[in-house]
Amino acid sequence: MARVVLGLGTSHGPMLSVPPESWPNRVPADRAETHFFKGKSYSFAELVELRKPDALARQITPAVFSERHRRCMDSIDALGDLYASTAADIGVVVGNDQMEVFSREHIPAFGVFWGPYVEGHPRSEEFLAAMPPGVAEAELDRTPKVYTKWPCLPDLGGHIIERLMADGFDVAQLTRLPRGEAGSNAAPHAYSFIYRRVMRDDVLPHVPIFQNTFYPPNQPSAQRCFDFGRALGRALTSWPGPQTVVVFASGGLSHFVIDEELDRAAIDGLLKNDESVLTGIGEEMFQSGTSEMKNWITVAGTMAEAGLSFNLIDYVPCYRSEAGTGNAMAFGYWR
Repeated sequence: MARVVLGLGTSHGPMLSVPPESWPNRVPADRAETHFFKGKSYSFAELVELRKPDALARQITPAVFSERHRRCMDSIDALGDLYASTAADIGVVVGNDQMEVFSREHIPAFGVFWGPYVEGHPRSEEFLAAMPPGVAEAELDRTPKVYTKWPCLPDLGGHIIERLMADGFDVAQLTRLPRGEAGSNAAPHAYSFIYRRVMRDDVLPHVPIFQNTFYPPNQPSAQRCFDFGRALGRALTSWPGPQTVVVFASGGLSHFVIDEELDRAAIDGLLKNDESVLTGIGEEMFQSGTSEMKNWITVAGTMAEAGLSFNLIDYVPCYRSEAGTGNAMAFGYWR
């Protein structure tokens, strides 16, 4: 039977794909938007006032940007080295879509891709021009320069679907990625970041797993995600053959407003292999980008089923404004 030998978790935010001097480019958009923080919605000005005690001005200097960017790059390198040295036979990537392949007309709570490949499309100038400030530059890093077919595993994908259904999870099935509201049928950035930056364009045959973390009203709860991860682990170990498996968690941690208290609690739950901590976080906390933490919770369930333990490589809160906007980056592995 197949054996899960490694889990890898990484943030995938745009700040990881641009130089640190470009981090402030997203702030004008931050100022124009409302943001979730600790279960409530705030304007940018309200967040600036609320977070004055945190003295965030000290965390948004060029020197701090440079140091934190370096730590992030070192951590991604460490993940890539672990992936390369493990040389697993097959993979599973657990991520989420942000209207890149789905739309408000159809958003499955869980989905499994079981087509022969997912596509990577170079971004046109028109596509990039329509993207928010600070994101277009990142797209050039996490998408291929030429049309690419990343290999998938239809047989394993079909097996996972059947096993999940038997385990009480009604999952959507996809054999080709549709064109979402963002105007692309290519692999969403949660996946292409893994392919390009962690797998270093050496993409092994794999199965993409989709979770709706962002969009109400059918976001699976943290408990449901952990249980789904366990069921995924059982599906993998019931796959015949001697293959070794690496499973990836893509996304998070807290953003678009950084909440270090929440992040530290989740990391503590991962380090202690404590399901009750991970699933005990209030659902009101899993909104906006912070919801991607659920991809880690799902993989934590898979790793619990496989008997692997979590190790933290680094946690790097990458602030970009005095309101606390930015992305808390985390990098770790299960072994």
